[in-house]
Amino acid sequence: MVALTGRGRSRRVTALALLGAVALLSTACGVGSSVLDRDLLVIGVKPDQPGLGMKQAEGEFAGFDVDVATYIAGKLGKNARFVATPSSEREKVLMDGSVDLVVATYSITPERKTKVAFGGPYYVAHQDTLVRASESAVAGVRDLKGRKLCQVTGSNSWRRVKEERKIAVELVQAASYSECLADLKAGKVDAVSTDDLILAGFATADLKIVNAPFTDERYGVGIQAGDLDGCEAVNKAITEMYLDGTAKKLLQKWFGKSGLALTFTVPQFEGCG
Repeated sequence: MVALTGRGRSRRVTALALLGAVALLSTACGVGSSVLDRDLLVIGVKPDQPGLGMKQAEGEFAGFDVDVATYIAGKLGKNARFVATPSSEREKVLMDGSVDLVVATYSITPERKTKVAFGGPYYVAHQDTLVRASESAVAGVRDLKGRKLCQVTGSNSWRRVKEERKIAVELVQAASYSECLADLKAGKVDAVSTDDLILAGFATADLKIVNAPFTDERYGVGIQAGDLDGCEAVNKAITEMYLDGTAKKLLQKWFGKSGLALTFTVPQFEGCG
């Protein structure tokens, strides 16, 4: 064993103190720890998607995603606090530890999995198209050629149309699907294409879903990368949600009158590794 000089001991003590401070700060910020280590889970949800995540006048959130998140938190033995999380912020708030989970129509994609982890999926939706009720020339996604399509910041839905299927649409940017809805009604865009559960909440007497789905959208529970134990606990909770009938009850509650073909079986999980 090599004896340390006074200066060596001082440097070692300083280094250990710095390491301890970094570890304490990381724990306090929620970075590098598991959701299972916390009593209160901060969960990001959408504030402007009817049927999925809507902020009410009194400040509370309501919708399918909110109910799913509440169920998962309960199965983990945790209390939940919800915060508004737009599409463009989902990776950021998970990576910086501002939230513990994101349950916000968060489709699992290879690109997103390079930054965050996912539990689930808790539901597999399908991308479809919303148009004005008077529109008769759009029967499927390929009929959007030459038309104006709403592009929501932070969403990948437009890519399925323009990049993957090479359909020559004119993209019109919007900050949210609520803005897309207003633009569609005003005639600024010709169509909104995204997940059918999202569109179901927006469909009215003036707007209709084409009912020509063309993708699978696997809604995952966003979780910080590396939280293997937390991810597995989330998957267990989702499985129980389907087996005890809660998933069916929630889907029928929020979308039973939409006319969509709903699925009540446990989705195939992505795996937490």
